[in-house]
Amino acid sequence: MNRSIIGLGVLAAAAVTLASSLFTVHQTQQVLITQLGDPIRVIEQPGLHWKLPFIQSVITFDRRLLDFDAPGEEVILGDQRRLIVDSFTRYRITNPLRFYQTVGATEQGIRARLNSIVSSSLRRVLGNEPLLSVLSTDRPRIMGEIRGQVNTEARQFGIEVVDVRIRRADLPEENTQAILSRMQSERERVAREARAEGAEVAQRIRAGAERERTVLLAEAQAQSDVLRGQGEQEAIRTVAEAFSRDLRFFDFWRSMQAYREAFSDGNARMVMTPDSQFFRFFRGSSGEPEALASPAMPAPVQPPATASSTPAPAPQ
Repeated sequence: MNRSIIGLGVLAAAAVTLASSLFTVHQTQQVLITQLGDPIRVIEQPGLHWKLPFIQSVITFDRRLLDFDAPGEEVILGDQRRLIVDSFTRYRITNPLRFYQTVGATEQGIRARLNSIVSSSLRRVLGNEPLLSVLSTDRPRIMGEIRGQVNTEARQFGIEVVDVRIRRADLPEENTQAILSRMQSERERVAREARAEGAEVAQRIRAGAERERTVLLAEAQAQSDVLRGQGEQEAIRTVAEAFSRDLRFFDFWRSMQAYREAFSDGNARMVMTPDSQFFRFFRGSSGEPEALASPAMPAPVQPPATASSTPAPAPQ
């Protein structure tokens, strides 16, 4: 009975010793073995490993990408403007031994160090950059400089900084309205300049169009006067040629025109003798053939310029 108890005790002790000697390293982990508090070796390969029981301890570190969110802080930029910057950092533990020696066995120790390193790097780099550069396409370059400085200082703690980014960059509340007012004034100034330039161009275009219109109208008027003169000349020539062929008809036609103009309103009253030359065609269609046949024929008689304002009896 005693032997059985002793055997079971030995087996139990052996099992405990074996369990204390063996441990498993996951593929997302890396392990530091310490003996009585002193680091012995680093294990980065995943799998089953062993250690001395009871006197050696296993400290596990995550080998994956870790993150650190820095609290927002106010930074003075190169143009003396204030900006509240909220950043985050991505890092991984590359040297567990140095990490353990400098900040301890937990990640809490490195967070305070990273906060100080990132804050100082942000202030140094952003202190040389204006606001427009921080808010423009120059931000990747600026963040590259900050990441390089943070990574250089963080290597002494056994970590590698993969990325540093600005999550949010806002103006302080007391400066927001002033900045917005300045931006609005600047936009209004640019708008006024654009409107003035547009008005100048429009005035130039209108003046050019008006000048071109005046030239076109003058040329058209001159051409129309020339064509009208040519047409009147041709008409006079044609009429003169037509009437020169028959003087009797010309005299008759002119007299008919004088009759139409004299009696057009229907109320004309004229005082003259019935044998007046003005009424010669009233006595017959031939008028006075003797006078018409003469080469020295007088000019056609025009209607009298004086008409009596008092009604007079029509000639019988």
